[in-house]
Amino acid sequence: MTHSSSLSARGPLVSLGDLAWDVLAKPDTILQPGGDTTGRMELLGGGSAANVAVWARRAGYPSTFVGKIGRDRFGELATADLEAEGVQPELTLSGQHRTGVILALIDQRGQRAMLTGQGADWELLPQELPESVLRAAGHLHLTAWSLFRDPPRAAALEAARLAKAAGATLSLDPGSFQMIQQMGRENFLEIVDNIPFDIIFPNDDEARAMSHESDPERAMTWLRHRYPNALVVLKLDEEGALLEGPTQPRTRVSATRDHLLDATGAGDSFGGAFLAGWLAHGDAVRAAELGAQVGGWVVSRFGARPPADDDLRARLASVGVTSAAALAVTP
Repeated sequence: MTHSSSLSARGPLVSLGDLAWDVLAKPDTILQPGGDTTGRMELLGGGSAANVAVWARRAGYPSTFVGKIGRDRFGELATADLEAEGVQPELTLSGQHRTGVILALIDQRGQRAMLTGQGADWELLPQELPESVLRAAGHLHLTAWSLFRDPPRAAALEAARLAKAAGATLSLDPGSFQMIQQMGRENFLEIVDNIPFDIIFPNDDEARAMSHESDPERAMTWLRHRYPNALVVLKLDEEGALLEGPTQPRTRVSATRDHLLDATGAGDSFGGAFLAGWLAHGDAVRAAELGAQVGGWVVSRFGARPPADDDLRARLASVGVTSAAALAVTP
């Protein structure tokens, strides 16, 4: 694949919202109150929106992250992490709020429970947005973590307005089925209904929370009826992904057969890689095949952004991504 013609016509992908420092913990045994146990721990850059920006860049598409961090060591580390990945950081620094920290507890099956320490990324204000960056974007990606409360909701909605008015496409990740339930389904849908997104990336739990349909096929039908102008990319873990849109017939793309070690960041990596492919060539099925390869690679490793290796490069090449940007990612 060559990206030159597509990139000359489009600006970068801009991902806005959550940037945090991930603390990943996978105990060797069940945690006992008052006791000690061994396990594996890692400290890595995270946040769903930031992960999408990183994975779009790793898959060869230029990306920018817009958000807010604290004036602290975690903020410095998170910024340096983005820069090392080739993502352009457009960050507001806060002296009143610390950089967000997320604790991910990973069980023996690789599934994770997240404890989110709300940080500066939840405090982004409309007046802090880099308007010129948003107007120059080819695509804007939002996660619902920017919609569950205000701030940062007003900033996210204003960013969507600015980018869309300037001609960008727009995507949304519903973020968290628990937060949808906590906020209230109707309240959440009222906000989402007013965002003119072109792509929505729910996972099975989020689609169920939004549609009240337990079957993925029926949930897809509900989502397509609710958002007739959007491409729906329904992420179904080991069942792959289900796609349908205004010009895209319903299609299932298979997952890889990778062994699940840690599900942290699986959906973000799929979404970032999907957007890199879709923005480059517009083929949703090919983009989902790229997302499946990247997502399979991520779940078989520890963390949302494991260091790139030859296996990742081979997978990217297998679905046609051979750009210098993608292959230049180094551990």
